[in-house]
Amino acid sequence: MALELTTVSDDGAVAFDGAVVHRYEGLAPGTAHHYDGLDFDTLARPAGALLCTVATTNDVHFGEIECGVVEGLELGQVFRVDDGAEPYPEVMNRGAVAEIAAIEPAAVVVKGDLTSHGTEEEYAQFLACYEPVLGARLHHVRGNHDSYHGGTFAAIPTQLVDVPGARLAILDTAIPMSATGQVTAPQLSWLTDVAADADRDGVPILLFGHHQPWDPGSATREPGYFGINPDDSERLVDVVAQHRSIIGYFAGHTHRNRVRRFAATGDVPWVEVACVKDFPGAWAEYRVFEGGVLQIAHRIAAPDALAWTELTRGMFGGIYPGYAFGALSDRCFAITPR
Repeated sequence: MALELTTVSDDGAVAFDGAVVHRYEGLAPGTAHHYDGLDFDTLARPAGALLCTVATTNDVHFGEIECGVVEGLELGQVFRVDDGAEPYPEVMNRGAVAEIAAIEPAAVVVKGDLTSHGTEEEYAQFLACYEPVLGARLHHVRGNHDSYHGGTFAAIPTQLVDVPGARLAILDTAIPMSATGQVTAPQLSWLTDVAADADRDGVPILLFGHHQPWDPGSATREPGYFGINPDDSERLVDVVAQHRSIIGYFAGHTHRNRVRRFAATGDVPWVEVACVKDFPGAWAEYRVFEGGVLQIAHRIAAPDALAWTELTRGMFGGIYPGYAFGALSDRCFAITPR
């Protein structure tokens, strides 16, 4: 395998040769670099001081025992750990939590699918992994896996978290007994009020939820869209369009790294971050500067985590990396004030 560039930031880069990690540190921001046959540009550093960092994970799936299963479809090999081996959600999330703790974030947002089957036992496993390390910095919200069977744990419609230089607004987009998502009228009203306050105060909002929105510019309207339904998506996009304080929306659910931009909201990124539980084994860092924010996606580098994600690279007949990994610009980029 050729050396695979995973991450660029304003001061470094990370690449992988299978399970071997190559780190390039202490680099100048916004400049071109050449190392080990790789050519890349570090991210330009936003103006002003670094005020804080925030971290996110999603699709952590405590309780899951096999990867590569899509109900009703045969899409290649299914991956499981050996009998008696530690379950892979524990391996992957332990690695993610350790890396996140090392950057000393002001807050951590887990964007849903905390569990695989929506049980209280699986939820307790999630808390046992994250809470002892992250404490009060941990904030989490449901995904569809958590509400499939009517579970109500972590069912908090809205959350607002203040961090130095920004506000984090978190929406519960889950629908009980459904894989699809929604944003309710009370949630939109709350977001409108929060955004109006932030507009007045000159504070940027990072908006989080589990499900990704439907693109209002799509050629077809899909009532059963796998993310937020079209009607609610249009209303959400309209709120973002009207409030300059909301500088990005960050989701999980699709198990991929992807950034879209919609006509109504200009350069505002509508982001999906790949899952923790299998390839590429991801979490995202947000560096909040006075003059903007950087998203920096990381691949979990603990040796046991890398062994699992290298194995699950082969999911769905080998096509999964092309879907899940995304382009470098889907993983690491600048978010500018509006």
